Amino acid sequence: MTTTVLTGAHVWDGTADSAMGPCDVRIDDDRITRVGPDLDPGPGATVIDLSGHTLTPGFMDCHTHVTVFPDITHALTASGTAAALRAIPTLRALLDNGFTTVRDLMTGDPYYATIDLRDAVAAGLIDGPRMLVAPHLISARGGHGDFSGALADDLQTTHRPLEMAAADGCDEIRTRVRQEIRAGADWIKFGATGGFSSPSDDPEQTTYSQQEMTALVETARDLGRPATPHCYGDEGVRRAVRAGVRSIDHGNLASPDALRMVEDAGVFLVPTQYTMLDNAEHAFDEAYWKNLPKFKQEKFQKHRKALFASAEHLAESKVKIAFGTDAGMFPHADNWREFPTMVANGIGELRALKAATSIAAELLGLDELGVIAEGKIADVIAMPGDPLTDIDVTGRVDFVMKGGVVHRRPGGARPVAATG
Repeated sequence: MTTTVLTGAHVWDGTADSAMGPCDVRIDDDRITRVGPDLDPGPGATVIDLSGHTLTPGFMDCHTHVTVFPDITHALTASGTAAALRAIPTLRALLDNGFTTVRDLMTGDPYYATIDLRDAVAAGLIDGPRMLVAPHLISARGGHGDFSGALADDLQTTHRPLEMAAADGCDEIRTRVRQEIRAGADWIKFGATGGFSSPSDDPEQTTYSQQEMTALVETARDLGRPATPHCYGDEGVRRAVRAGVRSIDHGNLASPDALRMVEDAGVFLVPTQYTMLDNAEHAFDEAYWKNLPKFKQEKFQKHRKALFASAEHLAESKVKIAFGTDAGMFPHADNWREFPTMVANGIGELRALKAATSIAAELLGLDELGVIAEGKIADVIAMPGDPLTDIDVTGRVDFVMKGGVVHRRPGGARPVAATG
């Protein structure tokens, strides 16, 4: 058995209103075994001094795309092997940021690269957060998951991006869900509405009927998998909630009435505000959009006011918010910026931090993660300062432990063998 004692930090357990401490946390192998002041490390323990830091549960990003990059055409035309290789440094960067768990909601290729990456991380072959994956976005043809119109005509016939994820009608949708689960999917993701990055639809358009969404979610549930939609507008939100989804991803155009429906149903919402509102803020800045699709800029110009209004409505609601970023639409290493964006839009520091820890674990069904408590898996991180009063310190994580193994530590916190 290996024993590590983390000492000197204030400890926020993932649920409390404030941090306690300074306090010690003892880890035996991959489990937290003691939390309290002045713990006796015992013989042979490794002691790491984190004075001046706040220790928290490892962060969880519930909406990532580790094989997708801002130059999305590359993602749509790359092989599954190329996509997986390019994602390896991305996974390290996410772990460096303190994200010990991610839910990846769509690879940009027609293969199953994220399943292979998930399994490679679990086997210890590569460094990265533990992963839950929805390999592809099941989409109506011409909907958000159909990027054929973004490619040149010759590439449409040779690559047919995500064609294997296209499904229309209840029968084809059921088949597609079963194929995803057969391949190893942890989650099922589908397009309930159009989007901003897709060429042939609008985020307010609802791209599946109520019958189609219900058939999709029921098929996933029958096989033990939760479902979540890519979804912006009210009608898509309402249909998805009626169908029985576990979360709504985005929801950035939802009205107060739609948010109340989400709240009443106990459905989680993953708002991905950093990327959405940064695009909206710069909607009329031509330099910002210089190398980006014109159709995307026009959509943000059209919906700009509604995006900011919906962010205010979410902050005023009691919806269960889970942290997610859409990293891949922007550089993955910037995913921590979701925290200050949420706070700037009226979601308090405590609510934002819970969204990335205990609430995220609840959404993902990971009962042994998301809190610092005896018996839980030792996914813990630390940052200088107090994120409960200065949310920007979430961008300065310098200690990361995943499953009891130290991945990163500050230069001044060298492990010292305990005596006695």
